[in-house]
Amino acid sequence: MTGVNRKTGVDWQRPGRRRRTEIFPGVQEPVDAITLLKDQHHDVEQLFKQFEQAGERAHTRKRDLVDKMIEALSQHAAIEEQLFYPVTKETVPAVEDEVRESLEEHHIVKWTLSELETLDPTDEQFDAKVTVLIENVRHHVKEEENEYFPKVREELGRKALGELGDAMERALSTAPTHPHPRAAQMPPRNLIEGAVVGVTDRVVDTVNGVWQGTYDALADVVAGARGEKRTSRYVGNPTTKRAARRTKRNIESARDEVVAQVRQARLTGEDATDRVRRTAGTTARTATTGARETGRAATSAAKGTTTALRGAARETARAVDDAAGDVREAVSDAARNTSRAAERGAKRTSATAKRGATTTRRTARKSTKRVSSQAKRQANTSKTGARRSGQSSSKAS
Repeated sequence: MTGVNRKTGVDWQRPGRRRRTEIFPGVQEPVDAITLLKDQHHDVEQLFKQFEQAGERAHTRKRDLVDKMIEALSQHAAIEEQLFYPVTKETVPAVEDEVRESLEEHHIVKWTLSELETLDPTDEQFDAKVTVLIENVRHHVKEEENEYFPKVREELGRKALGELGDAMERALSTAPTHPHPRAAQMPPRNLIEGAVVGVTDRVVDTVNGVWQGTYDALADVVAGARGEKRTSRYVGNPTTKRAARRTKRNIESARDEVVAQVRQARLTGEDATDRVRRTAGTTARTATTGARETGRAATSAAKGTTTALRGAARETARAVDDAAGDVREAVSDAARNTSRAAERGAKRTSATAKRGATTTRRTARKSTKRVSSQAKRQANTSKTGARRSGQSSSKAS
């Protein structure tokens, strides 16, 4: 969120600016505290609208807008908590409730901002969290501008609001650029903590920007050597991006100075260049001779190696043939032994079968004889019984 505000002429990201009066354009007056806060509300609202108008897949654009929201809202909350709330609480009757409620709303907003700092814009919760953030901030702004600010303006005069605005504008130079939801919100602790974390935030942002600017400058050099064109793109909040652009400009300026010095050296060092060329020629010839000798030695070594490899190949072939012969003989012996064992097994099986058949025939004959004898005995027994029965019948008659 950079650039001068259309309504007041104040760029609140760059402290020290003054609003020029319409009657005397050359005269500057301190910024009114309430006007400064309303201008910041307006600038943040523009970021909200740009986010809402961004496409569903505009992840890079949304990430950039959220980074600007984080820095703007962190600084805005800091100067309100460090100066505006404490001063108005002590000088304006009946605003204690507004101050307490505003502090709680700031606390909620800071936690949401801290979560959005590390949340990937492609995450399904990203848009939802930003929507909740926008709703909370809009509600907070509406209450401040409709209820809180009118009470302050009615009680404090133009001079007091101007002095307070001047102090708030100067405080922006040390205000934190990141949310710190666990930090104190009211003096005196918030003044000390705010200054410390504000400086720390700016150091971190600046280091990040320096790294990006340095990388970008080197990437431009590489792209230029390849004949390519590239577009610079920095990530992070406005402080980081400003540091990156400043670092890149410094590197490019230093590079231009080096190029100019090299060109001057070329113009004044022609003799030295010729000497270097002659020396380089001698060195090149020496190197060529050495390379030839090295080539010959390498060729001889290669020939020797080839001969040795051929001899080893012949020896290996002979060993393979001998081993193959041994394997063939072993296979033949094994086949003969297997055949003999099979013949012996067949003979034993045949003899066993014959003995089994003879035994079976003998057993069958014995069984047949036993059955025949039993049948004869039964027949004789039946005949004897029949005769006895006939005799008994005759006697009875």
